[in-house]
Amino acid sequence: MSARVDHAVVSGTFSLDGETFDVDNNVWVVGDDEQCVVIDAPHDVDAIMAVVAGRAVKAIVCTHAHDDHVRVAPALRERTGAPILLHPADRPLWELTHGGDEEGAELWDVDLSDGQSITVGGAAMTVLHTPGHAPGAVCLYVHDLGCVFTGDTLFEGGPGATGRSFSDADLIVDSIRSRLLALPDETVVHTGHGPDTTIGAERDNLG
Repeated sequence: MSARVDHAVVSGTFSLDGETFDVDNNVWVVGDDEQCVVIDAPHDVDAIMAVVAGRAVKAIVCTHAHDDHVRVAPALRERTGAPILLHPADRPLWELTHGGDEEGAELWDVDLSDGQSITVGGAAMTVLHTPGHAPGAVCLYVHDLGCVFTGDTLFEGGPGATGRSFSDADLIVDSIRSRLLALPDETVVHTGHGPDTTIGAERDNLG
């Protein structure tokens, strides 16, 4: 059995800096018929489990810790028994949603690191640390499937937003140029919100 990408869209809210917005988030699940990895945990555990479709969940990998990407991660962990993986630089954002070291706070289980490899369904997923949208933002490159999961780092039309706390506009462009534009042009970009694009299509969209 070979690895594949499954997808759904779920709706909810994103809150930061005292404002709340309605958002639609992509749910991405990578795996074969037996096991899978869930990328981000937005809004609705039941909707995510529908994409999992009975498979064993090996990990819940968070591209960053904005609340619309991690809000239901602890509940999804409870449902599946899978560990939550997050880059430690995003701890301040995680704590806005789930608290810190105090008793009863929900923490993630495993720190992500640049260059780390996560294998599922025979495909290797490489972690690329791409700070800018968030300090611990990561993208997940799957060479065998010819795709990269960019969270909110890169979208159709250019970089993700950097107008809120813990964001850095110059840094996100540096991250995209150094880490993502090094990938083959034909690499499909699966984003955290909205439609797919390709690395080649986004080369001229950095401003």
